[in-house]
Amino acid sequence: MEDKLVTLAILTYAKAQILKNVLESEGIESYIHNVNQIQPVVSSGVRVRIKESDLPHALKITESSAWLSEEVVGEKSPKIEKTNNKVLIPVDFSNYSLKACEFGFNFAKNIGAEVILLHVYFTPIYATSLPYGDVFNYQLSDEDKVGNILQRTQGDLAILSDKVKEKVSSGEFPNIKFTCVLREGIPEEEILKYAKEYRPYIIVMGTRGKNQKDIDLIGSVTAEVIERSHIPVLAIPENTPFKQFSEVKRIAFITNFDQRDLIAFDSLINSLKPFIFSVSLIHLSEHVKDAWNEIKLGGIKEYFQKQYPLLDIHYDVVKNDDFLNSLDKYIKSNYIDIIALTSYKRNIFSRLFNPGIARKMIFHSDTPLLVIYGRRN
Repeated sequence: MEDKLVTLAILTYAKAQILKNVLESEGIESYIHNVNQIQPVVSSGVRVRIKESDLPHALKITESSAWLSEEVVGEKSPKIEKTNNKVLIPVDFSNYSLKACEFGFNFAKNIGAEVILLHVYFTPIYATSLPYGDVFNYQLSDEDKVGNILQRTQGDLAILSDKVKEKVSSGEFPNIKFTCVLREGIPEEEILKYAKEYRPYIIVMGTRGKNQKDIDLIGSVTAEVIERSHIPVLAIPENTPFKQFSEVKRIAFITNFDQRDLIAFDSLINSLKPFIFSVSLIHLSEHVKDAWNEIKLGGIKEYFQKQYPLLDIHYDVVKNDDFLNSLDKYIKSNYIDIIALTSYKRNIFSRLFNPGIARKMIFHSDTPLLVIYGRRN
């Protein structure tokens, strides 16, 4: 049987060349597809393809720190230790992107921050050969030329900026400083890179909610940012009924009794000091009536009650056999406004074949999702 080619990664041309060299030094044949033959360095999103039989070995290599290290790819981390007083809103030109703007502007007003509207445009050369799973990928018709993509994107961003200004003038959005930033590249990579460089207070992103198509489970930019960001990410579905965080009355925080959950919870409460809400500590369990889970949740509640005596805290166990539907029922019956959880660092293999809770929930729920990166002490 012929050993077919599979896509290992979609990278910028420069990074693809580095990965290709590393793979071939390990005896793995690799090929770079979808390269802009006229201007290779301009082409983003090229595919690194390998034989299917080499995939397990290649995954081990890509998970190693050698080729992914910042020294190899030439992206040294800037020495920015403090979080900047900015709300980052990655935007496209959809209705749910405007919903994220509305929420993000109001959030920035509450914490005295300014807004950065970031749009990343993607310039594939062979549009029909690339999978499009998310609207952040700028889609092209056959007659489009690489030369006019930037001009076209600048025009669309100017239109979005004018819409925001109109909403500010009408009082629909608060009157705060905002800046539009345009970058070329792979959307999730550029969003994460920008966040790493400038350390915003929070990233606010729009989603389509539970009507998302199944194909989008593979390539959602929002899901990728959530799983890899060290900055808190707030995902706002298009059908979210409220417009600002001050309307949030109850937050459900999902915990797995990991120490990082406790650190993330502390970060959550401190970052939301301007707001008043209650918190439900939620644990997903195979057995709802598990005495040990009840004891641990009770202990966590008691600990946090001492740390935050004015905070109204509850706890519950949600059955894990069909946790999305169980969680849906819990959200509706307990009037939960936002779900909060901790994101842990996970390798490429586990992210591809065992999607995390946050990724699943993005496409299932119409409830906003706040994800905080779990750090170890």
